[in-house]
Amino acid sequence: MSFNKDLDIDSKLAKTGSFSLEENNDESVSSKAAELPVMDTTYGWVVALSSSFILMISVGLTNSFGIYLTEYQLNVFPSTPTSTLSWIGSLQFGAMTLFGVGAGILAERFDTRIVVVAGSISTGLSLIIASFCHSPIGLVFTQGILFGTSGSCLMVPSMSLVSQWMQKYRAVAGGSLGGLWSSYATEAFVAKFGWEWSLRITGFIVIAIGCAAGPFMRKRIHVARRDRLIDFGVLLNTSFLFLFSATVLAAGSYFIPFYFMPSYIEVVIGKPSFWGANISSILSASGVVGRIVTGMLADCIGPFNAVFVSSLLSSVAILVLWLPFENLGTLVASAALFGLASGSIVSLVPVMTAALFGIKRLPSILGLLLISYTIGVFIGAPVGGVLLDKYGQGTDYRMLIAYGGALFAAASILFVVLRFTISPKLFVVV
Repeated sequence: MSFNKDLDIDSKLAKTGSFSLEENNDESVSSKAAELPVMDTTYGWVVALSSSFILMISVGLTNSFGIYLTEYQLNVFPSTPTSTLSWIGSLQFGAMTLFGVGAGILAERFDTRIVVVAGSISTGLSLIIASFCHSPIGLVFTQGILFGTSGSCLMVPSMSLVSQWMQKYRAVAGGSLGGLWSSYATEAFVAKFGWEWSLRITGFIVIAIGCAAGPFMRKRIHVARRDRLIDFGVLLNTSFLFLFSATVLAAGSYFIPFYFMPSYIEVVIGKPSFWGANISSILSASGVVGRIVTGMLADCIGPFNAVFVSSLLSSVAILVLWLPFENLGTLVASAALFGLASGSIVSLVPVMTAALFGIKRLPSILGLLLISYTIGVFIGAPVGGVLLDKYGQGTDYRMLIAYGGALFAAASILFVVLRFTISPKLFVVV
């Protein structure tokens, strides 16, 4: 049976606060719509490529923190609880999403090119400063909070600008290179130069890439100064609340494999340290492929259908492949499937937000939605670290793995509820 591509939002759904993409096309409202640059042009792909690189040096770098966590856990701070060390990585993404509201306002009110370049410089400097810290608390504030706060000025523009410039291939263009390069690079830097110089080298790479790609991050739609800074009215929208809640749970589970698989493969399976970089790279590489595949899937069956399929497969990767087995083959399979499926949590959320609320105010509304990632990060890896320390004595990962899988399974349920809130029809592109 084929999908019906004519998405029908009837009056009953309209009362719930759901919107169709057509209803939220801000260009039809603006009297200056004809003056806007055309979408789906070559420059749109330039913005998409630049956004991919900017996401790579912000969100992508958080995916490689598992390499640092393993180094800190086993060699640098062996007497410090894993739950404490995991806060460094959790605060990277947590602060990035928490300050996403402010970054969204900056991206709307000022030239996004300046915001991105400034954010790149401060993000790189945060890692360089962190390299001179030799205590967990110092790394929490530098590699964690300062990196995340600065990175918000990279993440929000790169996640929102693609939807302004691309329409036909919006979901595919919204993908990124993720942490594909950073896991092997970090492992190599740490092994050859030590963790301090690894942070310094990475910091300079962030500054170089950001300053090169940032000047191409030009916004297409400008928000009038008289418009509200933050549209808190979306907090009363049913679809927004379901999307927010589902993202909290998915984000809570998302970083658990990235942070704990590298140490799991050493502690439980007994493989040498370079396998930690291997498993991180498998997660990142499959994530790159996954963001492209889920983007194509979203273009075919709709982003809300695609994100449900992806979240369901992510929970299967954790609960069916990782939890019951303690061998290398199934762990690699789990990492590959999880990376392939879970990337949609980052790449499709902006697409779903644009479909629900339009693209004109996307940066600020997306910044508000990113708070869900903040909450999710705080209930994810830190809680998982406590479960590992308290119930697993640092070596039994089963409670940690079960917790991560349960979070993604619960997110799958909320995503399917959201999907049928948009349209009760089973075979429809939504």
